[in-house]
Amino acid sequence: MEENMKLATVEDTVEYHLFLIPDEPRDPEKHKEILQKYIERIMTHFAPMLVPYIWQNQPFNLKYKPGKGDVPAHMFGMTKFGDNIEDEWFIVYVVKQITKEFPELVARIEDNDGEFLLIEAADFLPKWLDPDNSANRVFFHQGELCIIPAPRKPGAVSWLPSTPPTIPQALNIISTHPEKILASDSIQAAVNRRIRGYPEKIQASLHRAHCFLPAGIVAVLKQRPRLVAAGVQAFYLRDPIDLRACRIFKTFLPETRIMASVTFTKCLYAQLVQQRFVPDRRSGYKMPPPSHPQYRAHELGMKLAHGFEILCSKCSPHFSDSKKSVMTTSPLWAGFLESLKKNDYFKGLIEGSAQYQARLEMAKNYFQLSVNRPESSLAPSPGEEILTLLQTTPFDIEELKKEEANLPPEDDDQWLDLSPDQLDQLLQEAAGKREAEPISKKEEQNYDLTQVSESMKAFISKVSTHKGAELPREPSEAPITFDADSFLNYFDKILGPRPHESDSDDLDDEDFECLDSDDDLDLKTQGTGEEASLKGTLNDLKSYMAQMDQELANTSVGKSFTTQKQMEPLSQTTSNNSDEEDSGAGGSVMTPVDVDLNLVSNILESYSSQAGLAGPASNLLQSMGVQLPDNTDHRPTSKPMQD
Repeated sequence: MEENMKLATVEDTVEYHLFLIPDEPRDPEKHKEILQKYIERIMTHFAPMLVPYIWQNQPFNLKYKPGKGDVPAHMFGMTKFGDNIEDEWFIVYVVKQITKEFPELVARIEDNDGEFLLIEAADFLPKWLDPDNSANRVFFHQGELCIIPAPRKPGAVSWLPSTPPTIPQALNIISTHPEKILASDSIQAAVNRRIRGYPEKIQASLHRAHCFLPAGIVAVLKQRPRLVAAGVQAFYLRDPIDLRACRIFKTFLPETRIMASVTFTKCLYAQLVQQRFVPDRRSGYKMPPPSHPQYRAHELGMKLAHGFEILCSKCSPHFSDSKKSVMTTSPLWAGFLESLKKNDYFKGLIEGSAQYQARLEMAKNYFQLSVNRPESSLAPSPGEEILTLLQTTPFDIEELKKEEANLPPEDDDQWLDLSPDQLDQLLQEAAGKREAEPISKKEEQNYDLTQVSESMKAFISKVSTHKGAELPREPSEAPITFDADSFLNYFDKILGPRPHESDSDDLDDEDFECLDSDDDLDLKTQGTGEEASLKGTLNDLKSYMAQMDQELANTSVGKSFTTQKQMEPLSQTTSNNSDEEDSGAGGSVMTPVDVDLNLVSNILESYSSQAGLAGPASNLLQSMGVQLPDNTDHRPTSKPMQD
């Protein structure tokens, strides 16, 4: 009966804090009153954008949070965004806009992963910034991302603490030195890339579909469109105990079903579509054959009805009436409604019309959840909201059936079936990389494979630490250079200039600082004795390498590599054969290996074996900005590809 059962997991949560600067000593009650007025102003100002938004789990909200320890009293909000990561980035956009509209406010935002804004801009962060010292450094102020720097040496800058700042210290720095703490353009761009397009982007994240639903659900969604999220989540996270309530439906009877248009977010729609589910025979929800032209609408309606039935089964139908319509009794409601009218929330609709009433109900619900938010113990559950609407809002099934003939068209859901090229493009955009242009046939024929070898050389020449390897920038951004002298100097430093030091595998702290430092390295040895010791060490190393070459020459290992001799023209090869014969049978000529050709051929062989899927070769090259053309030659390659 049941397939693809999904168990509930820990939900992702984002927290946001808004502080008032300058942070001067204030009377606690007066400060609380000021912050509560700010909450009302903020939620009213952004109501036209926040009211119609369909949240995956919880809406954007703000409440007063009293001071505790080093953290002063401020405005605080927390939202569980679950599987829809766009909710989190929409909140980032809202928080940024709040600090732009109210320049006296400073905001910080974090989620389960910590400073996720820094994670998004990880490729552009200064090297001193890491998770250990990033606490209380990242803020939004006047619509700009700010990062409080750390001094190179303790006390070097009087206004910068040598340790991660406290919240009061951070607020003081932001208010006194705002121009000196702005994040770099590249960091700002990395964050702005994720919130680009809002608020217009909200409409692009929605999906409208036809659903064959019980009339009660249609009436509820007309009043509270956001409850579609709770219904989808209840079905998506169902368990066998939940499904017991769906053996025989008590609230949403299948015989009352009508066709309706339902607005989902793309995340909710995908969650509802992707799960295979067969209803219980006793439920009365019978499905037409898959070939039926309205099969998808029947399937969506059946799944959504199960979700709503599960929600209602978790609460008693005789729950307390004290939870109903508490928002209109609040003294804040009249002022909130007046502010909405001033901000043109009702778009010139005639008061009392059906559209006006629909927007008014959405505003009431928004006010209850976000502005006059009750304590969690008093907040009604989605099931209680649904049952309350069914009890208090009469609806006529016949009138709803008449609307079936004038339903708006469905949105195309082809975005669910992305082609590999479209998926690659989305992944590149999410990673912040430039859009890859398709390689033409002519470009494929003239493709320069030296990019591969040069990128690999640049990768190897990078200094890596225990924290990982650094990837070079794309080839078009900067020329690739390899400083052989610096490489040998590093090598000499590791080996040590004196013989007795080479017996130890340990490096002291100064060596680690030297290897990790970005400053100029002065590794010149002093004294004739040290120079002689260094030359002796290098001569010993060359002797070892020569002995290894002689031993490997008698094996078949060398045949697996392409040498420079094999790549010479045939005429040169013929003439060189006579030279080999003159050299005598006792000695062998060591022909140098063509390192670049072997490197490229091995990478191409690995890339070809991926068969168009993700793999080590393509992942490494794409991270360095190198895009290989598709492999159109599917014949087995026994010889290395020549550049």
